[in-house]
Amino acid sequence: MEQPLVEKHPLAPFLPTQAKLLMLGSFPPQKKRWSMDFYYPNLNNDMWRIVGMLFFDNKDYFLNESRKAFCADPIIHFLEQRGIAIFDTATSIRRLQDNASDKFLEVVEPTDIARLLRELPQCKAIVTTGQKATDTLRQQLSVAEPKVGDFSEFVFEGRAMRLYRMPSSSRAYPLALVKKAAAYRIMFQDLQML
Repeated sequence: MEQPLVEKHPLAPFLPTQAKLLMLGSFPPQKKRWSMDFYYPNLNNDMWRIVGMLFFDNKDYFLNESRKAFCADPIIHFLEQRGIAIFDTATSIRRLQDNASDKFLEVVEPTDIARLLRELPQCKAIVTTGQKATDTLRQQLSVAEPKVGDFSEFVFEGRAMRLYRMPSSSRAYPLALVKKAAAYRIMFQDLQML
């Protein structure tokens, strides 16, 4: 059987220098599922709805007028204002099935998480937004796996940090949007960002 092609990450890491939080997913969906050229581009992913609910009391805040696409510019502005960096735990992958599911992603090249953290001197927390991202990160950093909705503390090059493990924002993860948002609310409040 022919091996699936290796896909390189299509986006550069988004690293505002003053970021306090580094958000790490696993890898973007296939381009055909994108509604914008930025992170969490799939309309079936609720990340920007969660953020809209928490910070603007409007789950549709980052959608365009037709509600058929997310708007990258206001998302980027929000992330810069709030000090949130974003990338993924894999720099290249193989899709073992023709979908966006993490369980069918084979990580070919993990992201150098230490390099990202060195570019973010004010970062005090990482959040992983799914099990694949958590597992991939923990292969590089010595940190206990937190329960979903909780955090573990660790030290990175003398810097006290937290790893938050949030519920996946994918609709494939069987948890209501309001319950996902409630878990993220605790994290943002802990970090004094909300």
